[in-house]
Amino acid sequence: MSQKIEPQLLSIEKAQRMAEFFSVLGDPNRWRILSALAIDEMRVRDLAAAVDMSESAVSHQLRALRTSRLVRYRKQGRNVFYGLKDHHILNLYREAAEHLDEPADEPADETDR
Repeated sequence: MSQKIEPQLLSIEKAQRMAEFFSVLGDPNRWRILSALAIDEMRVRDLAAAVDMSESAVSHQLRALRTSRLVRYRKQGRNVFYGLKDHHILNLYREAAEHLDEPADEPADETDR
């Protein structure tokens, strides 16, 4: 293997971690939650109203997002506010949304796989 390529190639371990990380994002409800949290921190009840889901469903999704280090929480008195973990997650969300808004260069076909 070329010495120029080898340092840039993902290790098997990192590739596995990345696959696990992105698999968490395979749920559209999680993307909707991230989109709301990209705007501002929210309590579960406000987040549930924003994404039109039950509080228990939002809590379940937040647990998965927290485990994957996509969201964080902070307590303020009796309230718990959730937000995006850091600027990397905000950038990931924005880049994915922007990418999907771009027109396709040409229709996808069998050769694009």
